[in-house]
Amino acid sequence: MSEEKVVVLNFWPSMFGARVIMALEEKEVKFEYKEEDVFGQKTDLLLQTNPINKKIPVLIHNGKPVCESNVILEYIDEVWKDDKTLGLLPSDPYQKSQCRFWADMIDKKL
Repeated sequence: MSEEKVVVLNFWPSMFGARVIMALEEKEVKFEYKEEDVFGQKTDLLLQTNPINKKIPVLIHNGKPVCESNVILEYIDEVWKDDKTLGLLPSDPYQKSQCRFWADMIDKKL
């Protein structure tokens, strides 16, 4: 397989970006981290890769942006699925629903 380019646009205290970074590390995916100043001037890269919401995190995989942390997590789980690493969610549908419930709770309450 050719060398993949993975970039994460994030702001260090963001829990949404932290979950993306944890997922990449869990899957042992090498990535470049680019810090965004979400309170100051947003970079052209952020504005180009997330022109709708203009928010972090953004995962850029081989030049293609993926936005919104839960969407990024699903993308990571689908793209980097192999026998070496486990899926990010349990295989049992009920347990998977519980993980999704708590992720949604965190998104809405924190």
